[in-house]
Amino acid sequence: MDLSQLKPAKGATKKAKRIGRGEGSKRGGTSTKGHKGAQSRTGYSRKRGFEGGQMPLVRRVPKFGFTNPTRVEYKGINLDALQLLAENQGLKAVDPAVLYANGLIAKHDKLKVLGRGTLKGALDVTAHAFSATAKAAIEAIGGKATIIERKEKQA
Repeated sequence: MDLSQLKPAKGATKKAKRIGRGEGSKRGGTSTKGHKGAQSRTGYSRKRGFEGGQMPLVRRVPKFGFTNPTRVEYKGINLDALQLLAENQGLKAVDPAVLYANGLIAKHDKLKVLGRGTLKGALDVTAHAFSATAKAAIEAIGGKATIIERKEKQA
């Protein structure tokens, strides 16, 4: 058996409706589109979300909540992940470039160091933000927690 002998299962395929090919075809005349109206005309396309004149769901359901335009999204990395990376790579300093190179964050992620886990040795960590527990843990063991200053947008 080869590919040229493959066929769909019996009854799996149907012939397409041949529309507008004369009265004898049973689908001539209006070609299944009914009489008059926008839907019978050529070039008609229904608007997305149109529900036949009924108030669309998008407009029936109320708006809810608030989106803060100045919110800053951080990518959180815990101390245990930093410790594992430092052990595997033999690092004394960690910054976003090192984490990006190791696939832990995306190129333009803002980095926040979180306090889960512990550090075994002094580590110089540079990030956009630190949780209070993470900063305390880094400094308690003799490391340095350096914050990368955010660039303010100029008006």
